[in-house]
Amino acid sequence: MERIQASERTREKLKALMEGRSEAVDGRSELVRLAAQLIIEEALEGEAADALGRGYYARGAAPGSGYRNGYRRGRLKSAEGQVEYSAPQIADRSAPFRSRIRELLGGRTEELEALAVEMYARGLSTRDIEAMFADESGKSLLSRTAVSEITERLWAEYQAFAGRDLGEFEVLYLFVDGIAERLHLGQPREAVLAAWGILADGGKVLLHLAPGTKEDTASCREFFHDMRRRGLSDPLLVVSDGAPGMIRAIEECFPRSARQRCLVHKMRNLLSKVPEDVWPEFHARARACYQAASSALARLLRDDIQATYGGDLTSAVACLDDDFEACIAHLKFPLAHRRAIRTTNLLERLFGEERRRTKVIPHAFGEHAVLKLMYAALIRAAERWRGLKMTEFERRQLKAIKEELDRAHTERTKPAVGVNLTASPTRLSSKERT
Repeated sequence: MERIQASERTREKLKALMEGRSEAVDGRSELVRLAAQLIIEEALEGEAADALGRGYYARGAAPGSGYRNGYRRGRLKSAEGQVEYSAPQIADRSAPFRSRIRELLGGRTEELEALAVEMYARGLSTRDIEAMFADESGKSLLSRTAVSEITERLWAEYQAFAGRDLGEFEVLYLFVDGIAERLHLGQPREAVLAAWGILADGGKVLLHLAPGTKEDTASCREFFHDMRRRGLSDPLLVVSDGAPGMIRAIEECFPRSARQRCLVHKMRNLLSKVPEDVWPEFHARARACYQAASSALARLLRDDIQATYGGDLTSAVACLDDDFEACIAHLKFPLAHRRAIRTTNLLERLFGEERRRTKVIPHAFGEHAVLKLMYAALIRAAERWRGLKMTEFERRQLKAIKEELDRAHTERTKPAVGVNLTASPTRLSSKERT
């Protein structure tokens, strides 16, 4: 059997945990333990490679340099429990091999845990890793090769995530949002777009994370096309904020899907247009409208708001009426799902946490660092995402909604009766052309 480095086995365990294939009871603690184990093993393997003068699979040992002789188990106590790791052994060496890293680890468990968490949650730089493993004189005990491998591993995982096949996911509800980040030093902030979905079994999954120039039609269209190329099927509902470019891209790329306008964003827009003393009552009425029992009732409540405030709050009433049908699209879906599908709150909260972190991390700028940070934060948070309950009654409702959406799309795209499709477009009447 082909020999495999200990770090490769640990990496597979970490990947299984992130993908939900692990049976770990406490996912967060196990994440920290495995991340710490991976860092230690990669560091020790880098140290062994430096001592031997060749990589793990390389041949041709220099006289007296020794050879690899399996692994020895090591243990560290930490707040998250015992961390076990595999330390490479070197035999037949002119001078006995002693691992400086193992000697250093004995009193550095807290720093190691912090490094494991921060590396995966914030995308730390090479300088951070080297400083963490410095001896009393300030000299780093990690080789440049080991540091590079550690810091780039998360980027490789992100790239694999961004290119994975999405055909295995039956997405019912697709959520899309973006945040402006400084991806290139000295340049204006650019959008990073994120998408996650609720699946047919009720589970939630992070689907995509990618940079764009901004939330314009071209960037959003390419973002959606990338997911479609990788097998994403038509969702029943797409939820987004009110960015015009994103809305146009959604309608172009998902013509069979309904569209929901995020109500949190909509309420913020209304708040900016209503006087402070009037807002409590206006807010209550707008909320009752958007969360009505049915679409028909929502329209009646909208008409009542227009009649009450139309003369004094024209801009607020116009804002309420703008894209109204998209604001109440969730009312066509199962009652138990409506709260979860009417906003992009889940990603909004994560973006807020990410913004807080970048303020205290001076080096967290540039495309690689920011994307690693966001990917790691989202993947860690995905462990705690709770899915929706899917009853048999709700499945029948969703099936009927899909059939209705398909019929509506067919009607929209059906050629007009009596039009000769082979005729030159210049011969069509103006009515037929529209």
